[in-house]
Amino acid sequence: MNFSPLLNAPVVVQLHAYCAIAALIIGGVQLVRSKGGMAHRTMGYVWVTLMVTIALSSFWIHEINQWNGFSLIHLLSVLTLVSVPLGIHAIRRGNVDRHRKAMTSLFWSALVVAGLFTLMPGRIVHRMLFG
Repeated sequence: MNFSPLLNAPVVVQLHAYCAIAALIIGGVQLVRSKGGMAHRTMGYVWVTLMVTIALSSFWIHEINQWNGFSLIHLLSVLTLVSVPLGIHAIRRGNVDRHRKAMTSLFWSALVVAGLFTLMPGRIVHRMLFG
């Protein structure tokens, strides 16, 4: 594995990538740990902060230029910026089921599926893994 493509990338790309890696790890831990305690809440706030940072930073990343610098993957950023407040609102209203669905869906769509797109030829993760 060669980290130079990431280390030589613009700062916004590095921020985006490091936050995505951290969110993937924390989100995975959140999925398997017990829910509802202070640790879950604290890690949840860290996770949503990372998710919002990932979403916002993506608007300054234009590697895939389908429409004036943006691409379909930017729709996941919009989804994130809508889903995070909805998930928080749901749990504050006591709707655990809606909260769980919102956050789990966000984890799989905005992190896992979007992460798979980074393996496309020409993308930084592809260059890191395959040269």
